[in-house]
Amino acid sequence: MTVLNRPSSKASAESELSEEWQNLARCRGRNLEIFYPQRGVRNASAKALCQDCEVKMECLEYAIAHEERFGIWGGLSERERRKIMRERRKIATAS
Repeated sequence: MTVLNRPSSKASAESELSEEWQNLARCRGRNLEIFYPQRGVRNASAKALCQDCEVKMECLEYAIAHEERFGIWGGLSERERRKIMRERRKIATAS
């Protein structure tokens, strides 16, 4: 899995993580239950909706920054987001 880089400055991080991106999200106005599947239920439909979303990265960064523990954000599950966070920590400590 590719490790996504964090925004390079606090100002750019704040602008990328502002909530305005939510207005452009493909999921806006949809039934959000698909993004919070029951344990053991596949989440492919949520991930498919995210796949071509123009604000997928903003959504993912928002979830990581806010440590969202549940649901599909930016096309990734909580487990997948945790993996990105671990990889980022490894890179940060190696620098």
